[in-house]
Amino acid sequence: MAVLPPDLGASAFARMLEEFRGAIGSEWVWSSEEDLGPYRDSFSPVWNLAEERRASAAVAPENVEQVQAIVRIAGTYKVPLFPISTGKNFGYGGPSPNVTGSVVLDLKRLNRVLEVDDKRNFALVEPGVSYFDLYREIEDRGLKLMIDCPDPGWGSPIGNSLERGIGYTMPHFRDHFGASCGMEVVLPNGELMRTGMGALPGSNTWQEYKYGFGPDPAGLFAQGNFGIVTKMGFRLYPLPEHYRTGLITVPRRRDFVKLVDHCNYLSDSFLCSEIKFASPLAALMSDPDFLALATRPGGPSDAEMDAAAGKAGLPSWQVDLQFFGPEAATKANWDYAKDRILSDIPGAEAFDGEHFALPATATQLLNTGQPYRSNIRRHGALGVPSLEMWKIVGDDGHVGFFPVLARSGEAVFEMQRVMCDALREFGMERFFNATTAPLYWHSFAFQMVLAPSVRRDDPEHNARTHAAMKKAVAVAAEHGWGDYRAAPVYQDDVAETYSFNNHQLRRFHEELKDSIDPDGIIAPGRGGVWPRRFRHLRGRA
Repeated sequence: MAVLPPDLGASAFARMLEEFRGAIGSEWVWSSEEDLGPYRDSFSPVWNLAEERRASAAVAPENVEQVQAIVRIAGTYKVPLFPISTGKNFGYGGPSPNVTGSVVLDLKRLNRVLEVDDKRNFALVEPGVSYFDLYREIEDRGLKLMIDCPDPGWGSPIGNSLERGIGYTMPHFRDHFGASCGMEVVLPNGELMRTGMGALPGSNTWQEYKYGFGPDPAGLFAQGNFGIVTKMGFRLYPLPEHYRTGLITVPRRRDFVKLVDHCNYLSDSFLCSEIKFASPLAALMSDPDFLALATRPGGPSDAEMDAAAGKAGLPSWQVDLQFFGPEAATKANWDYAKDRILSDIPGAEAFDGEHFALPATATQLLNTGQPYRSNIRRHGALGVPSLEMWKIVGDDGHVGFFPVLARSGEAVFEMQRVMCDALREFGMERFFNATTAPLYWHSFAFQMVLAPSVRRDDPEHNARTHAAMKKAVAVAAEHGWGDYRAAPVYQDDVAETYSFNNHQLRRFHEELKDSIDPDGIIAPGRGGVWPRRFRHLRGRA
């Protein structure tokens, strides 16, 4: 036994575990410290400190009925459960709970792909299904569908979408929660609910019309703690006939403002897939003089950056564009993009990339055929799950801060300056320097990233990372930039910044929580939503 649940003695805990074993089998109930090792946050900056969140036990039911039984047993003992799908949410807490002593409800055995339809273009899956599993099902059946997957592919479509994860294909599909359609949920009292058309017995449009009739509660289960999702549907992209890439460069720093505006038009018109901005000047960051310029307090001037670009013979910015559709349509859209941007930005240049029929070959997935250096991660761009992004993990892991900002060049320049200065005291000014480009993952917003590393054997380094994360959240919020998801140790910090009208949004959520789950059985604290019973724990880390 590692730790006890809140407000529960050892003997009552032992009785509860026996009831769990009777409900799902003894081999699927774990409580020893060794067995609970995989349920710790391996990327935690507070590893082995008092602030680390630890589970008291973990259970892995096989089906919905067993999930309901676990919820009812936990309700009897008033023990909080922390549901996970595959537990691969590394950088955001992994499988660890918000409240120490919670029982992790591991849904990995609910791993069925229940339905895939390539005429109506949807899938219905359980939470233990990974992106690899769904992709394999589509491939094995020869279905003409493309999934949109994050990195890496061992995560769960349900878990990732409930965290509002994002991907790399066309705008509608890379917003994973937005592309979801219909869910089944075990509520805190053990009852089973279906949203949308799933609430209508006999309906066969559950994955086609998500709203049904009346209020739609589905959003409460994204980054929330109002129930346990046991089935979820997703809209899938019909496999396009062709894929094409192209690169456009612009010479001056200020050209980025117009470049962003044009790319917003292309994306919002659904003419292209994920857009990849970058600055070729980032290659100069190993030069001490350029590093000092790009990270100068208050930021460099446009003229200084343009002079550095001219001296190096490099453009200031570039954008990788990607196109799906019939071959002729991809060419027409690329030609249109070139004409639109080059006619408006003096000195802009365009370079034809690779193009080929889909599905891609193994060689094409390696992305070695581009006639220019590309920032495209080909597997993700084509909806093929992989583990290639695992190579970016340094030290023992990292934590993630991804503030949301407006889709404008001016907003990018402001965030570069502000966050570079804010992180200087931690030696992390490189994350937001004058060459840092925005991520265009979400369909209608930019994000930028702070991902400082974690070292389990270096408490001083981890303390610096922890402090930097907390400051980044606070400084960003002062400028209207909110984090979009967070690890449990930062969820209260983030929730605190969404404070309009004396935190009315949080008060609304907690009124609902007190009504639906008064004992805090389902993931108390997740998303910064605390039931009255556990509200004293808010902000303790």
